[in-house]
Amino acid sequence: MKNLKILFIAAISLVSFNSCDEEDDNIFEIQSSESTAAIINLPTSGTGLVLDISNPTGTATTIVWEDATYNIPTVINNTIQLAIAGTNFETPFDVVTTTNNYLAWTNEELNGIAVGLLGLTPFTSADVDMHIKSSIGDNDSEAVYSEMVTVSITPYTTEAPKLGIPGNHQGWDPASAPSLFASAYGETDYEGYVWLDGQHKFIATNDEGDYAWGNTDWGDASGTDGSYTQVLIEDGEGNIAPPNGAGYYFVQANTDADVLEYSETLHNWAVIGSATGSWDNDTDMTYDSATSTWTITMDLTAEEIKFRSNDTWDWNYGDDEGDGTLELSSGTNISVPSAGNYTIVLDFSTPRHYTYSLTLN
Repeated sequence: MKNLKILFIAAISLVSFNSCDEEDDNIFEIQSSESTAAIINLPTSGTGLVLDISNPTGTATTIVWEDATYNIPTVINNTIQLAIAGTNFETPFDVVTTTNNYLAWTNEELNGIAVGLLGLTPFTSADVDMHIKSSIGDNDSEAVYSEMVTVSITPYTTEAPKLGIPGNHQGWDPASAPSLFASAYGETDYEGYVWLDGQHKFIATNDEGDYAWGNTDWGDASGTDGSYTQVLIEDGEGNIAPPNGAGYYFVQANTDADVLEYSETLHNWAVIGSATGSWDNDTDMTYDSATSTWTITMDLTAEEIKFRSNDTWDWNYGDDEGDGTLELSSGTNISVPSAGNYTIVLDFSTPRHYTYSLTLN
């Protein structure tokens, strides 16, 4: 009798094992049919998020949701997906995956997502769809999606706008034109140093940030009579010519409709200071068109220098922080670390970020 009972139990175990084995492939199907999607509580549809450029580390929004449920206890991976509103998530962006049921974004973080990932236009409101993709396991097993929430996002940018200078100095090719930079986004006070050789114009960027003919461009309001008024105009304009012939110019232009003016000042740069032997007489540098820099190799003592133009103190640069970045006129004298022969490079090629280097030979 005992042997018969053992055989009976073994037979039941075998049948049970085979049944489980046959049903393994259906386990996730059963789980899927018994799962429920996450529910987003915050933000709600219609929320407007105007990102604060003055408070980059402040909280822009906090997403809070109720987790999806499955018919077994398990860790749930929650992926926040964003898409341009109205695209039905045809091209979703997986922004972040977390096992939490909340996530806070700072203004800086959400701005990076809005501009860098979604391609939204700074300072312009745009609708964005959001949902939560919930899954378990390593391969997005049993993914379920929350109801969609639509919010409006107004991002910002700290990048200053640019103005190009196509002309004879570079073959009238807008795409390769040197740039002037404004002081901040939304400003129209452009400046920069440019080598000019003959006539030229100013040109704005298009929506893609490129210079191309067909963009808005400006010339001198004098038209084509050969005189120069330093006043800008879009229609019926004449080309501009540098006032002192070919050379290296500090160029300023303001395209605000109430201003519309420009100026071009020729500069020839030199080194001066106690490290050169004199604060009265400077040593001229040479412009290198290949690198768009001014250079000189000379002996210096372990004292101080500055850079000045046109043999006067009207326009000179020093270095307040000792970090290789130049400050105009009020800049602190630059210390030479030790006596020796130096290669000195003065670099004005990036508008509003002017630098120098001292390299001991």
